[in-house]
Amino acid sequence: MVTSTDAPAIWRDAERCYRVVTARDSRFDGQFIMAVRTTGIYCRPSCPASTPKVQNVRFFPTSAAAQSNGFRACRRCLPDAVPGSPDWNVRADLAARAMRLISDGTVEREGVPGLARRLGYSERQLGRVLTAELGAGPLALARAHRAHSARLLIEVSGLPLTDVAFAAGFSSVRQFNETIREVFATTPSQLRAFAASRRGRQGDVGGTRLSLRLPFRPPFDAAGLLRFFAAHAVPGVEEVTSTSYARTLRLAHGTGIVRLTPEPDHVRCELLLSDLRDLGSAVSRVRRLLDLDADPAAVTRVLAADPALAPVVAAVPGMRVPGAVDGEELVVRALLGGRVPASCGEEVPGEWGVTRLFPTAAQVATAMPEHAGIVALAEGRLDVHVGRDAAELRAELRACPGIDSATADYVLMRVLGAPDILLATDTAALRGAEALGISPDSLPERVREWTPWCSYAGMYLRRAA
Repeated sequence: MVTSTDAPAIWRDAERCYRVVTARDSRFDGQFIMAVRTTGIYCRPSCPASTPKVQNVRFFPTSAAAQSNGFRACRRCLPDAVPGSPDWNVRADLAARAMRLISDGTVEREGVPGLARRLGYSERQLGRVLTAELGAGPLALARAHRAHSARLLIEVSGLPLTDVAFAAGFSSVRQFNETIREVFATTPSQLRAFAASRRGRQGDVGGTRLSLRLPFRPPFDAAGLLRFFAAHAVPGVEEVTSTSYARTLRLAHGTGIVRLTPEPDHVRCELLLSDLRDLGSAVSRVRRLLDLDADPAAVTRVLAADPALAPVVAAVPGMRVPGAVDGEELVVRALLGGRVPASCGEEVPGEWGVTRLFPTAAQVATAMPEHAGIVALAEGRLDVHVGRDAAELRAELRACPGIDSATADYVLMRVLGAPDILLATDTAALRGAEALGISPDSLPERVREWTPWCSYAGMYLRRAA
């Protein structure tokens, strides 16, 4: 069951935004940007600097919008180094779907025409909608994404700056230098020196090996995610311990291996990439996998109001809904369950206990030609990616042989990060509902009360089981 909500964007409510800024409330970092007219700087809401006067501030939905209006990033609060807006998962409109694809590097790989084609709109329509909703067009949004990727590489790698420019997706070193100066009001070499002095040492990574800190909004139920991944791990492709999760990644320009280790205030992300152009996409996919852009406070406000759910919500704060790093992979796993022929995947140099990529749909279809759903994936008749419209993708999934409503909803929940799907036929969720005294017949009424966080409610029901 899928429902939606149409709440007004917070950045349009200037009075509320200013109250958040005055309180330096970090829960709203990433949900809007504050720009200060007198300094020309934009900040995250929790920036520790002195709060500017209300008449001197403007609010924007994205850093790209602030940059397009002539503001540069604050070097004290690093407004791009925050969790992303949960709106991109809660909302299912064109702007949200475009943002998910832009963060996955679609514009760098396919250009604006490719982005528009994937979304099913003309370039002109897409530009008009994004400018109206997000304050910037697709090129400006992609430019902000490139600037963020470049800053990561400048600060945490020892790569030559020329290599950083092309790895981050810039078409020339001149464009790279101009963008860094405009966005951060400094040169790339000065940015690297400042980062090194701030941490008191040079980066502990080099070449294709990177170590990043992925922020999230606390609380964060890391133990629950690790248990989920351990229960569904594919040998050779994934390796789960009590403190970390490692897996291989099939990326646009090559392969990658990632190990994720939750810490109290961030997730340590160790990446080994065969092509650094995949950095932004890899980070974006990992963030979706761990649901790091979720707003646990908003989830708790709604679900804790249900007396039956309240005890488990209080006992397990910060529940996350596991996402997916690849839509095609998730569909294959959903269809085959534990029968995934992992040996079909190509071998990669072993690291952290993983040795091979998850097989492509084409490889699985060759081994299992009788499976119509996987054949449809392999032939391109079924296209599953983060920019799909939920209703259209669900209809395509249901039209494939072997994919029922429950499987289709499961794919939407994990691939698109849809927060409002209750898997009402899931046996573990039903057992959990029974344990909490919730009868199956009352679930439709509960769904209305749990909206827009039914996916999280389902995870709490599974935990109660």
